[in-house]
Amino acid sequence: MSNVEDARKFYARLMAANAASSDPRLEDVFASVPREAFLGPGPWTIIAGKGKITTPSADPVHLYQNVLVALDADKGINNGEPFLHAMWIGKLAPRPGEAATHIGAGTGYYTALLARLVAPGGTVTAFELDRDLADRARKNLEAYDNVAVVHGDAVTSSLPPSDIIYVNAGVVAPPAGWLKALRQGGRMIFPWRPAETVPFAVMVTRTEKGFACEPFMRSWFIPCVGASSVDPAAKIPTRDQAARSRSIWLTHDKAPDRSATAIFGDVWFSSKKPGARPGS
Repeated sequence: MSNVEDARKFYARLMAANAASSDPRLEDVFASVPREAFLGPGPWTIIAGKGKITTPSADPVHLYQNVLVALDADKGINNGEPFLHAMWIGKLAPRPGEAATHIGAGTGYYTALLARLVAPGGTVTAFELDRDLADRARKNLEAYDNVAVVHGDAVTSSLPPSDIIYVNAGVVAPPAGWLKALRQGGRMIFPWRPAETVPFAVMVTRTEKGFACEPFMRSWFIPCVGASSVDPAAKIPTRDQAARSRSIWLTHDKAPDRSATAIFGDVWFSSKKPGARPGS
């Protein structure tokens, strides 16, 4: 018989090491939140490249590796790669008392990690468009009294004022409402997919001078309904242009200029940092 507790502790050490976070709580939360509680009964389907394999048993020890676990294989929805999420959450650096919004919460595993990291005093609002997944997330997160699960469309809904926005669905550009919901000092990570050949993860920080952005790694998530179609009038970036983006602007605050690397309606990306002088 396996020792699931030992496997979970070692998995947590791996996640924290991969994240390279200075916050020791990251390892603690990965060790304390049971992944199997969010994935339904085993055996589980593991996504391996373009193939699928089934765990040899319903022993949760099989889940404490860097593996993708299918939530709805027909829709291409999975629980996400733990290494990637550990890195993203570590980069966001959630703090106690902060308000977080999780877009594309699935069945709530990474929502639970965020909830632990913003406690005490912090909250998580978790949006999930798929009704079945939202219902599962709501049940899975009953023990987390600082989490509210919303079955709804985060693209058209008003987001609460947020210190953290954690997006787990690919967008051609973050909707203006998401940027407006970020508080001063707030951070957002989202998968940017303006073209098939341009898959980046982008970190956005709201400063006094605007929205700074940092494309920091390749990333691919399933498309975000309502925010993944490109308007014919859009300026679509090349991979190099996307990588050079250093700020995001709302067009009603500032019209696109020669520094624009991408333009999507009321949101555009610039190669200049917020507050940079003209010509710099």
